[in-house]
Amino acid sequence: MRKFPAPIHNAVAALGKLPGVGPKTALRYAFALLRLQRGELELVAKSIDGLKFVTTCDRCFTYAEASICEICRDSKRDSKLLCIVAEARDIATIEATGIYHGLYLVLGGVLNPVDGYTPDKLNVKELQDRLQLDRDIGEVILAFSPDVHGETTILYLSRMLKNLGKKTTRLARGLPMGADIEYADEVTLASALSGRSET
Repeated sequence: MRKFPAPIHNAVAALGKLPGVGPKTALRYAFALLRLQRGELELVAKSIDGLKFVTTCDRCFTYAEASICEICRDSKRDSKLLCIVAEARDIATIEATGIYHGLYLVLGGVLNPVDGYTPDKLNVKELQDRLQLDRDIGEVILAFSPDVHGETTILYLSRMLKNLGKKTTRLARGLPMGADIEYADEVTLASALSGRSET
């Protein structure tokens, strides 16, 4: 890499830690930040620095500003429904449909032993504990992307959940195979939620 002042090198190294950002893209981002007005740059820095105050909800494992997130604290949510998602960002996608009003649990990924995602690395034990403690939950919705790893996770969890005597459903096949739930539009996702089927 060409010789730049140390702050630019440091910014490039930091930006390079983001997924999908290589050295050239990181350098381009650093120069884009340098073109911002000082006030705008300080706002970006302050916003990023504020991320250190984000914690994980003790109940559902989504990102939150307190030990219990807003959804888990909301008494209007349907406590009989528990939707299992791979990542916290999937909750925002499902919430955007306006159809689902139950509770959530973030698994922390999907089963993928090659990349080290085994049941002991995910929130599988926490899911079992929650279902044993919370007798109100009548239906568990498995909301995973319809790819190989999502399907493997659905099969694994549906067997486990049947042993616990819980009704288990999955998103309807409205999502195309190989699609990522994060990029599904609200209409497709709403249709998939409405037409979910038992596993």
